[in-house]
Parts: sequence; C-alpha cells; structure tokens
Amino acid sequence: MIDPKDTVKAERAVLVGLITGDQTPELVKEYLDELEFLALTAEIKTMKRFTQRLHAPDGRTYVGSGKLAEVKQWMEEHDADTVIFDDELSPAQQRNLEKELGRPVLDRPRLILDIFARRARTAHAKTQVELAQYQYMLPRLTKLWTHLERQRGGTGTRGGSGEKEIETDRRIVRDRIAFLKLQLKDIDKQKAVQRSNRGKLVRVALVGYTNVGKSTLMNVLSKSTVFAENKLFATLDTTVRKVVLGNLPFLISDTVGFIRKLPHQLIESFKSTLDETREADLLLHVVDISHHDFEAQHATVKATLAEIGAGDKPVITVFNKIDAYRPAPHDPHDLAPKREDQFTLDELQQTWMARLDGGECMFISAVHKENLSDLRKLLYNRVKAIHLERYPYESDLLFSDEFLS
Repeated sequence: MIDPKDTVKAERAVLVGLITGDQTPELVKEYLDELEFLALTAEIKTMKRFTQRLHAPDGRTYVGSGKLAEVKQWMEEHDADTVIFDDELSPAQQRNLEKELGRPVLDRPRLILDIFARRARTAHAKTQVELAQYQYMLPRLTKLWTHLERQRGGTGTRGGSGEKEIETDRRIVRDRIAFLKLQLKDIDKQKAVQRSNRGKLVRVALVGYTNVGKSTLMNVLSKSTVFAENKLFATLDTTVRKVVLGNLPFLISDTVGFIRKLPHQLIESFKSTLDETREADLLLHVVDISHHDFEAQHATVKATLAEIGAGDKPVITVFNKIDAYRPAPHDPHDLAPKREDQFTLDELQQTWMARLDGGECMFISAVHKENLSDLRKLLYNRVKAIHLERYPYESDLLFSDEFLS
C-alpha cells in the first residue's frame, strides 16, 4: 500500500546570492551552504544555486535583469517551485520578483520564520513566532492578503465604496500584533515569577550557533532527554534542568540557537525567552569545532549576545564535536605557514582559542563523552566560586569534591 505522504512532491527551489564588496565569493558560498541547510530543514529541496557580482543589490529586483531572466528560464525548464534569496528583500523587491518570475519568492528571514513556525511547540514559542511573522508581514501586505477578512461598503458608508481591503488587512494585522504583545507580557510575568521561585541556585546558560550540539551537551550534563536533532533550530523553547555535581546543585538552561542574518523581528520577539541568558551567572558558549567556519559562527554569537544585553557575562568556551574534526591536508615541505584549518587539535589548543573569553576553553565530544570529566571539574569550580562569592557565609566544607578524584 502506498503511503499518501510518498505521493506528495517535495517543494523544489533555487537559491540566489550576491557577491558584493562586503561578501566575497567564498563567503557567499558559505552563506548559500547554510541557506541550503535551512531549506532542507523546511523540507525544501535545493535544485540549483545562482550568484551574481554586483556593487550593491538592485533596488528593484535584487539581481540584474539578465540574471533574473536566466533564473526564470532555468526554473521554467526544470519545473522549480520557489526561489529563495539569501538576503532580506524589501517589500517592493519581493513584489517585483514574484511578478517577473511568476513563482513564490522567499528571502532568508521568511525562511527562518517558517522554520520557527514549524518548530514551535509551546504556547509561549508559538506566540513569539506568530508575533514575528505578523511584524514581517505588515509592510508586505498586498491584495494577496485579503483572505484575512472582508469588509465591503454598503448603505450608509462614505462614498459607497467602503473601506479599502488593503487598509482593512493592515488594521487586522496591527490589531493582532497588539494582542500578541499583550499576551507575551502576561507570559513574561509568569516566567519572571518562575525564575524568582528558583531560589539562590547559580544559573548556567548554554548558548551558541544553531546545530552545534547544545541540547546534546544539556542531556549529558543533566541526564535529561531534551530533544536533539541534526537540523537547524531543533530547540526553540527554553529548557531548564537542575544539575548536581558532587553535592553542589545549580540550574542549566538550553535555549534557541543563533544564526547569521537572524531576522530582527525574531530577536525582538524572543527577547523574553532569552531572559534566561541575560539573567545567567555563567555562559557555556558551545562551538562546533568541526565546522570549517566556526570562527565566524563564534563571532556571530558574541555579537548577538551583545545585542540582547548579555555580552558582559563570564564565559566558558566549549569546543564540541572534536570527534568530527578533520584538519585540512598540509604538505610538510611547504614553506608557507599553516592555515588555521590545517592545525591539529593539539595545535589549535595553543592558538588564539586558548585565550578566548578569559582563557577558559574546553575541547569535548558530547556525543562520545570525550573530556567531559574535565568540563565537569571546570564547571564545578566556576559555579562553586560564584556561589561562595554570593553567599560567603557558606563554607567550602558544604561542598564535596569527591567526584573530582
């Protein structure tokens, strides 16, 4: 018997990126690799990539007319469904592109919003995502959105023509945004009460780029079963667990991962979720050491932390997935210095990374539990120091170091 799901054709898309003064060919390739992973997470199959070198995006159609014609012809010949642009499109650009191509057009922010909508499970996450979606939608409203409501004129209406449909839709969206913001205020109050009820326990927050293994590390440290998957944004809702090392208890939280070009609507909507990060006493910044562009990912997370008001928190940098790290080949007879991607793990530990975030770095594999005992020792000592600084009357004798032996 054929499963009905197997008869549904997967959505197929082409990706489009620009090589500009700020975005080199290598960087654009990295962005499009990530965009393809985003599309895969949204269950969209990538068929082809298009790039164009321009000084700046075309104000009307993002790419030039010749490249746009090339994209259109290829999509028609290969029956592609959708085109996804790597940067945020203006409302005018999106309208012009859909008119020219005759197919749905997505940009990176819209794709990320769609993924968040798929991943949201709790009422809190769903409300935050819906708010971000409506904020993204509002400046892009056209006649396509008149499914929201119909209000037509009749007897007694001024001019007899009634309120314009587009203005009606804008009003509906604005009202919905206002309602969702009120809902989030109520949820935020409940969350604040929950946090205040946790007593004097030290709080540790896991932060990092999406898909670096935060949830896996959370499961190992807390012996819990937080959902973890090799896809982007597997975790949207903040999860808090109590951890005990020796007889020292503390709280550890896992929340949504960061990504380059994260829609500002999502950052704004998820600020309440990120309160766990802002109010944490210590951050564990998890980095995927096996990713070829982990330095840029690290920088993105640091910039986002600063944006949400958590840039001054004490940090332990945890380089995860050492089991998957493979240095690029290097000819020993080559007189040129090694590139960073050619360093061995031992060499990497002697580089700038050893001085990151105050000099406290750990190299681990959460999946294979490599070097986790060293991480636990470091975490124990840091949490203990924070606790005793806050409550100096509680002697060191209250804590057991037996598990460190």
